[in-house]
Amino acid sequence: MVSYKELGLVNTREMFAKAIKGGYAIPAFNFNNMEQLQAIIKAAAETKSPVILQVSKGARNYANQTLLRYMAQGAVEYAKELGWEHPQICLHLDHGDSFELCKSCVDFGFSSVMIDASSLPYEENIALTKKVVDYAHQFDVTVEAELGVLAGVEDEVSSAVSHYTKPEEVVDFATRTGCDSLAISIGTSHGAYKFTPEQCTRDPKTGKLVPPPLAFDVLDAIMEQLPGFPIVLHGSSSVPQEYVDMINKYGGKLPDAVGIPEEQLRKASKSAVCKINIDSDSRLAFTAAVRKVFAEKPGEFDPRKYCGPARDLMEELYKHKIINVLGSDGKA
Repeated sequence: MVSYKELGLVNTREMFAKAIKGGYAIPAFNFNNMEQLQAIIKAAAETKSPVILQVSKGARNYANQTLLRYMAQGAVEYAKELGWEHPQICLHLDHGDSFELCKSCVDFGFSSVMIDASSLPYEENIALTKKVVDYAHQFDVTVEAELGVLAGVEDEVSSAVSHYTKPEEVVDFATRTGCDSLAISIGTSHGAYKFTPEQCTRDPKTGKLVPPPLAFDVLDAIMEQLPGFPIVLHGSSSVPQEYVDMINKYGGKLPDAVGIPEEQLRKASKSAVCKINIDSDSRLAFTAAVRKVFAEKPGEFDPRKYCGPARDLMEELYKHKIINVLGSDGKA
């Protein structure tokens, strides 16, 4: 058993309470490799923003659970080296799909876990979520649950259609499970193709797809039912057009990739939404930078020469999200 406190990590309880009170959201960035981790920590340390390092089931299998533990500990020490005296860094399991996986993450030093039983019938979702909460809370590990289903594909998470969270269920669900935060469905979606062209309109000037707005009426109804309760938005990448254009310019093929407009995420950040998940945007930035190097320097084979520019572009992206979208800079 490894305690996250020994690694210098924190859980989400205090950071969420401060975010709701302060009208900003905590960035939850997924990472799969060293360069992403370096970029996240550097961006958070330089902007003094609390940050959540998210690891999916697939990323954990890819990295190895033991290496992950030391990477998280190393991230805390790196943040201190960068001048962040008291880093507020959380290591979070994203979309845990079983009690066994959540338990394993708690035992290996995660400070927060998500149990995603949203695809199960309502009562089964409650039962599995409560089982995870009862275990995790013994070790002061916070638990995120999900009610409602997001469309899209990301790692092992996949659904063809979305189902908005029902506001009339949230009080019963939160009370009976004891979860610390609740991921809801109001129109966000996983992956780089969050909406089909049929769901969007086209800008007559640019020809680019314009996605449908988020269901803020559903969010408002949930906040009315659960005042002050931490709400989470998954699938909230904006799919920046400059990265998509770079990828396509240098040999990629991402037609009609579209994400969540940043102005809608800014609006959400000022509400009880205190955690916003961003994954696809950093994947796009990484891929765009690597493709550019390979196209311009086809003889390059030193990973540092293409992963380095990718790391720099991701850091730029993370800082932009922290400062201009989520408003979490200077909050740690």
